[in-house]
Amino acid sequence: MKDLQRLRTSLKEEVEIALNAQVKMEAEASSKYLAMASWCDRNGYRHSADYFYKQSDEERGHMLKIFHYLADQGATAYAPEIGAVAQDYASFREVFETALQSEINVTNAINRIVGLCRKIDDYATESFLQWFVQEQIEEEQNARRAVELFDVIGEAGTGRFQIDKEIAKINGAE
Repeated sequence: MKDLQRLRTSLKEEVEIALNAQVKMEAEASSKYLAMASWCDRNGYRHSADYFYKQSDEERGHMLKIFHYLADQGATAYAPEIGAVAQDYASFREVFETALQSEINVTNAINRIVGLCRKIDDYATESFLQWFVQEQIEEEQNARRAVELFDVIGEAGTGRFQIDKEIAKINGAE
């Protein structure tokens, strides 16, 4: 059956595998952001919790965008299995540093798939992925800005409270 499926799509098997891996990565990111939102809620960082709830929704949207692309191309889109995610963090700053590293990892993964598409002349998928390339510029910039707030404002005194308020601006709430 798999050979028949391959005949109904121009999508190369290695691209299908890479895109399904990206579906899983986006699902994991959504779950991580949900856990970060919960941590922020439990620790009184309301604006940051809202930021991470929104990020979780966005990552799920990214997952579905790739999932639908696979299905639309006649390929097999696999519902991702994800493992346990961290629920606790040592500090408020660590939550945002983890988020930034996650965004960098997603950027690198998207870039690898774009490189694969160029290597095998899959212009349609490369074109589809350009939206993600642009999205990752924004995602990394926002995550980097959030981490920078810890250095600019500092955590002493009311610093964490001020950082939490500034996160609302990154989130577009203010």
